[in-house]
Amino acid sequence: MTVHHFRKEPSWRAWLRGFRHAFRGLGTLLATQWNARIHVAAAALAVLLGFLWGLARWEWCAVLLSIALVLVSEALNTALEFLVDLASPGIHPLAGKAKDVAAGAVLLSALTATAVGAVVFGPRLWRFF
Repeated sequence: MTVHHFRKEPSWRAWLRGFRHAFRGLGTLLATQWNARIHVAAAALAVLLGFLWGLARWEWCAVLLSIALVLVSEALNTALEFLVDLASPGIHPLAGKAKDVAAGAVLLSALTATAVGAVVFGPRLWRFF
């Protein structure tokens, strides 16, 4: 016997509700994660300096992609931590490994963003010394 699943066409309300959930998720990220707030502050500083120093298009692309990489990895790390805490409320070695690997992904993205920042902003900052 075959089961057919029919999806209703999404309505505008459902589409907007999806955005509401996404913004609530970003709010949860910023409300619960100190590192996410630090990343947002660093991103705001990079954007401000980019405007002040008139970055070229390629530089904007590199900076904005780096910001997105860090914030997305931070959000996914947070989601994974919430999920692991739900699935394994007690201490379990595999739960710890999952959290460590996710945190490592955030570290890799932050180091990459730092390298991009050094390439883009380094020569401009060097003029002050």
